[in-house]
Amino acid sequence: MANANGARRVVVTGMGVITPIGLNVPDFWASMKAGKCGVSELGGFPLEDLKILIAAQIKDFDPKQRLKHFQRDKLVMHADRYSWFAAAAADEAVKQSGLEFPIANPYRAACIVGSGAGGLVTYEQSYRALFLEGKRATHPLTLLRIIGSSASAHVGIEFGIKGPTFATCSACSTATHAIGIARDYIRNNMVDVAIAGASESVINYGTMKAWQALHVLSPEGCFPFAKRRNGTVLAEGAGILVMESLEHAQARGAKILAEIVGYGMSSDAKDMVNPDIEGPNEAMRAALKDAQLSPSDVQYLNAHGTATTINDANETRAIKTVFGNHAKNLAISSTKSMHGHPLGAGGGIEAAACINAINESWVPPTIGLDEPDPECDLDYVPNVGRKLDVTYAMSNSFAFGGLNAVLIFGPAPA
Repeated sequence: MANANGARRVVVTGMGVITPIGLNVPDFWASMKAGKCGVSELGGFPLEDLKILIAAQIKDFDPKQRLKHFQRDKLVMHADRYSWFAAAAADEAVKQSGLEFPIANPYRAACIVGSGAGGLVTYEQSYRALFLEGKRATHPLTLLRIIGSSASAHVGIEFGIKGPTFATCSACSTATHAIGIARDYIRNNMVDVAIAGASESVINYGTMKAWQALHVLSPEGCFPFAKRRNGTVLAEGAGILVMESLEHAQARGAKILAEIVGYGMSSDAKDMVNPDIEGPNEAMRAALKDAQLSPSDVQYLNAHGTATTINDANETRAIKTVFGNHAKNLAISSTKSMHGHPLGAGGGIEAAACINAINESWVPPTIGLDEPDPECDLDYVPNVGRKLDVTYAMSNSFAFGGLNAVLIFGPAPA
């Protein structure tokens, strides 16, 4: 079935997440409804001289338990932590979709699972082994653990996907780009089915030192749009969707969760760190145009909302520019206030939040928003989520380097 432009419609039939506030979608959503914060004191590695001592870590993930039933991928248990997260989230999404993998024609399936950083846990362990402990060699699989396409390869192997299989890497926009590209592959009849999203595991001593040097981490917490915000909080996790053409999903009687109706992307082409308003504007407008929607058609916007001083004010200005008078009617929230900033995985995790917002007529809050910044004067759903009939939800991802990607989700087609 095609849209007005003759392109195939693309739907979501499965979701999977690994987050600091829930290791599956139901627990993740329940934590959001409770306004749970996943930020806590750092642990699990030597803190040495770190000044930033908080993060949103995943502390109770057991790969042996979550991945013990994997059959085709014989090396998954030897993978990096970021690949474990991706594999577990993909497994949840595939189970919810009800798809039998490999599909009848495995070349008609895609696997696009990205990572902004790849196997940083393995990097850290290997550097310590070589340079601090004096070992003369690394683990034989070190290279395969590190590379940013490993998660996509592991997922593709387990589910027998022989079509396009690769990773995206665009910092904080990685998952959103992966989902958007997969949507376009299905829409343009290159494939019928796709597994797409991203995964990150970046919380270790070296990464914390690097981010600390950039002066964008908060020592206190993640408070998007608040007057007291003073930086973001690093997180880890994964967010994965299973997507199909509408006719493929309907032919097998699948339960459809949502439709991906719009996708837009742009680049600021101005600065590696400081965001510009024109790039986010264009990405949001492109997504609306692609969806054939007016700004007033959108009820909920999941903001990039990193809680840095510059990002939140810039994103607020961009929303006002694109949505005009409707901006004040939008329910906007940054769920990073609860699950932290999982870098490239954020767009996949936040896609699940948008889809649940549509299906449950409830929008998650921005917690910790006791006193808004005067520059951030829109409705950010402070502290407590609310009931709201959501037909269309927009999800923003704006990355270092000015790499912008936006998705719009709509209801399951009748």
